[in-house]
Amino acid sequence: MRIVITGGSGFLGQRLAARLLERGTLAGEDGREQPIEQLTLVDVVPPPLSDDPRVLAVTGDISDPALLRQVISAGTRAVFHLAAVVSGMAEAEFDLGMRINVEATRLLFEACRGAGARPRVVFTSSVAVYGGAFPALVLDSTALNPQTSYGTQKAIGELLLADYSRKGFLDGRALRLPTITVRPGRPNAAASSFASGIIREPLNGQAAVCPVPPEARIWVLSPSTVIDCLIAGHQLPAEALGASRAVNLPGLSVSAGEMVAALERVAGRDVAARVRWEPDARISRMVAGWPGGWDTTRAEVLGFPGDRSFDRIIEAHMRDQPR
Repeated sequence: MRIVITGGSGFLGQRLAARLLERGTLAGEDGREQPIEQLTLVDVVPPPLSDDPRVLAVTGDISDPALLRQVISAGTRAVFHLAAVVSGMAEAEFDLGMRINVEATRLLFEACRGAGARPRVVFTSSVAVYGGAFPALVLDSTALNPQTSYGTQKAIGELLLADYSRKGFLDGRALRLPTITVRPGRPNAAASSFASGIIREPLNGQAAVCPVPPEARIWVLSPSTVIDCLIAGHQLPAEALGASRAVNLPGLSVSAGEMVAALERVAGRDVAARVRWEPDARISRMVAGWPGGWDTTRAEVLGFPGDRSFDRIIEAHMRDQPR
């Protein structure tokens, strides 16, 4: 089996690649497990060097049709489309967001169509496709009403995926990701970056600023669990998804104040005291437009895993980070 990961040099791309190589197989079109023969990592920056002979690294712009035709072949059986311009940057740089989040996604789907492979395509969408006046509990079927450029671009990607699947050009599934925390490394341009920063930096002995008020709620999932969800999404047969190709992943609804309280329980009062509350109007406005409550019954029935508590997420992050 040949697999392609766009955004293969990124935070999730590297972890997904490692998990797939360790796993060694994925379900084929007939549902039976097939050995992974080649794993192509595509990104604008080179991925870390790998001595695994199954790994092929391709560096380039995913909005380049020639590049996509190079990496998507008749033998491609699975595509994990993770590459994207994150929320804050997509809002600030509209043309860039449209080129990468919309046009490159369409070109990727066109490459799948042109190759005739009909691969399973796992598209990482976002809960940012919702917004405005939403119900107390958001369902998979709740109407999309994005209030940001990023959310709009992801909604367009979902609709394209559904139509290309309907036409039989590919077998797509769109997974709406919550905020992924705790991310290691440096903050990025995502509006939700603070959800990692207010945990990661205090644990590293550094001060952190929370740009939203304590009552602001977000929907979160741990890095390890989201990788499990990406693989589970691929393994699902198309008929299990029914009429809708999009799934809201299980997550935890947690406020910023509850996150800091969990940090205090896990790491102590002195660590939690390193968080300063300095609301930023722009970020607070964006976060206020995100739903806080979800009905994930469908995802759970389909077999997607979730996290037990935010305390467990912090503990897992502490175990995984080198000392």
